[in-house]
Amino acid sequence: MNFKASALIIPLLATLPLGGCFTSTYTHGHVITTDMLSQVQVGSSREQVELVLGSPSTTSSLNGDAYYYISQKTATTAFLAPDIVEQRVVAVYFDKDGYVQDLGNYTLEDGKVVDIVTRKTRTGGADYGFLTQILKGASNPGLNL
Repeated sequence: MNFKASALIIPLLATLPLGGCFTSTYTHGHVITTDMLSQVQVGSSREQVELVLGSPSTTSSLNGDAYYYISQKTATTAFLAPDIVEQRVVAVYFDKDGYVQDLGNYTLEDGKVVDIVTRKTRTGGADYGFLTQILKGASNPGLNL
């Protein structure tokens, strides 16, 4: 191997481990800009809100109707678990006639982390493993787990 080739290969090999250390940023959910939010005023109709902000991430009809627009920005470095960098929940509260009554703009500092997609549904009761369920069912057939 000549000197020119080794002068080129050695720096490349030295920087190869650093290639995985870069941080990637991902945005999930419905991103609402301040310009979009300024177009929604108290007294706007539900249809106007949907035209400006789009379809909500989720809705609620508990204690009046509300639209929630949820977004989350995560940063991942190499093989490490992603860190939540920014989270925002924009809430649009409607009165009984379907007009905007109030707006809420919540960030990560305002509360808990919202897990947008967990791919798991938790149920009440004990969390038994597969083998435990089989053994409990075999020992007590009348037990409906």
